[in-house]
Amino acid sequence: MLTGLRLENIALIERLELAFSEGFTVLTGETGAGKSILLDALDALLGGAQGSQGARLLRRGAVRGRIEASFRLAPPLLEWLERQELEAEEGELLLSRDWRLQDGRLTSRHRLNGLVVSRTQVLDLRPLLLDLTVQGQTQQLARPGQQRRWLDRFAGEGTATALAATRAAWRRWRQQADALERALADRERSALERARQEELLADLEAGGLEDPQERQRLQAEQDRLAHGVRLQEGVMTLLGRLVEGAEGAPSVLDHLAACDQELQTMAGLDAGVADLQGACADALARLQDLSRDLDRYGALLESDPESLALLQERMARLKALERRHGQELPELIALRDRLRQALGEGGSEAALAGLQAAEAAARQERDRANALLSRARSAAARTLEDQLMEALRPMGLAAVRFAVELSPAEPGEEGADAVRFLFSANPGQPLAPLAEVASGGEMSRFLLALKTCLAAADPHVTLLFDEIDTGVSGRVSGAMAQLLRRLAERRQVFCVTHQPLVAAAAHHHFRVSKSVVAGHTHTRVSHLRDTAERQAELAELAGGDTGEAHSYAASLLGSGNPLAAASTDPAASHPGPFEQPQQQHGDGGGEQHRQQLGRPQGRQLQNAADAGDRQQQQPEPQAEAGHGRGDGAAAIPVQPHQAAAGEQQQGEHQTAA
Repeated sequence: MLTGLRLENIALIERLELAFSEGFTVLTGETGAGKSILLDALDALLGGAQGSQGARLLRRGAVRGRIEASFRLAPPLLEWLERQELEAEEGELLLSRDWRLQDGRLTSRHRLNGLVVSRTQVLDLRPLLLDLTVQGQTQQLARPGQQRRWLDRFAGEGTATALAATRAAWRRWRQQADALERALADRERSALERARQEELLADLEAGGLEDPQERQRLQAEQDRLAHGVRLQEGVMTLLGRLVEGAEGAPSVLDHLAACDQELQTMAGLDAGVADLQGACADALARLQDLSRDLDRYGALLESDPESLALLQERMARLKALERRHGQELPELIALRDRLRQALGEGGSEAALAGLQAAEAAARQERDRANALLSRARSAAARTLEDQLMEALRPMGLAAVRFAVELSPAEPGEEGADAVRFLFSANPGQPLAPLAEVASGGEMSRFLLALKTCLAAADPHVTLLFDEIDTGVSGRVSGAMAQLLRRLAERRQVFCVTHQPLVAAAAHHHFRVSKSVVAGHTHTRVSHLRDTAERQAELAELAGGDTGEAHSYAASLLGSGNPLAAASTDPAASHPGPFEQPQQQHGDGGGEQHRQQLGRPQGRQLQNAADAGDRQQQQPEPQAEAGHGRGDGAAAIPVQPHQAAAGEQQQGEHQTAA
């Protein structure tokens, strides 16, 4: 329940503070006075007025603006706060939004109980606080899925459970379907791509690639073979010179043996040559040993030119593979292994079959959940049809027909139903989509009847109607007034109206007016607490300051109306904490007011409303409105509702722009 609203530098309003109570509250006043500003402010507070809309909302010439509202906590709000890990303060939720204009750029910030929150959080919270309905709301009706969402809200907890199960089943199926689609896409690659991969694999397979270090091993073997030939050639050259000689000529050993023979002869002639002969004999023996060693070394050397040629051919092939594919041997081996796996048949087909089975099972589960949800929606649709027509018939639509059409739709997270509201206001007129055939007045009545039917699903949400009774006759507006009054028995209802019959049915009545003083526009919001004030305003709505209009207004209120008796309550004569008018007195006054807005005034409003609740428990006699003229003569049953202390404390608030 909305307990308080504070505005600063919003549209035509410089400063304003209001306290609200339970029941049915109306706002009246001449066109352009600013009645809808209050509803626009609440819309902006709860996540609306983005971009240029926010710039238009800020009062001209102001660089800062603020909207603050206090709400009485209800169980759904407490659950939401718990999910968001936010704390509730003394049974109250205080929501604010501040705007700041700096360097031509407008920014805003939301706070909840003093803590900064995101706009996404506020939009998530909004349906738990307020439901705003405007006249001719055809755009909302045409919004995809809106009529289905209304049906689900009406259906209540049973459908909510089925819807949650449907969403969970849909997500599981979507996950399996995505996995299957990816697998099928992998298998069904283009024939050209598969052929390219097969050709690449064949090339790599033909290369006989096994050892990532094969090139290094072949290089070492090639070096060994190549040096072996050269060494063998050297051994042969040395042996040829030492032992064999060239072309039959004596070898080195032959010459040295001849030298040794000659020295032996000389030593026989001269004993002094014996040492020389010994040295020559020793040299000859050493060369003979060397020749034998060279022969043995040559025998150990392997000379295989064919092996070397094959080895060099293999190395050239490996180099060609690396150059052709731009990768080294280890990377080519890894690529070949990946291609073998990708182009293999057995494993991939088995995996694909498993994915297909999992998707089919998830699809069956999804379809079962959709069927259960469709049955729940169908049952709720029949009930909604009956209740809505029952609510519409007293509002000048005696021959109305209404049907909720459910047709199969592509399965989605919200089920597999397309929902359309079909409407016929006149006999002989076929049922047709509501948004296409309903007039503005018919749409207003339909939306009011719909919100009445939805009320049971959201008993804690405050309903706001902006001129929803525009374009209807007096008799119809009387029926709408009765419906609004009944709707307010279990919830808080606000209505901006120009209809005296609707205004007379309210528990609380605020008048919005404006005036221009010294070139400045002043907006005044007055809480009409006594019968005389209300009668004067109803007379103005009925046609002006005439005797006939005043008589008509008096007949609407009647002496038995508890609202007329509210002004006699002793508490009404004493101003409350919000009775003092807010006026601007230079910059100091504005700063003082900003400090006041920062105080926990919302809790004072809450306490005032609680005091009103205690007063409402006092028994009141049943009252009934009198009769007026023409269509306006329809009787409006008025339920007992004592004025709350919060509204008794509410004074007039003058604002300047």
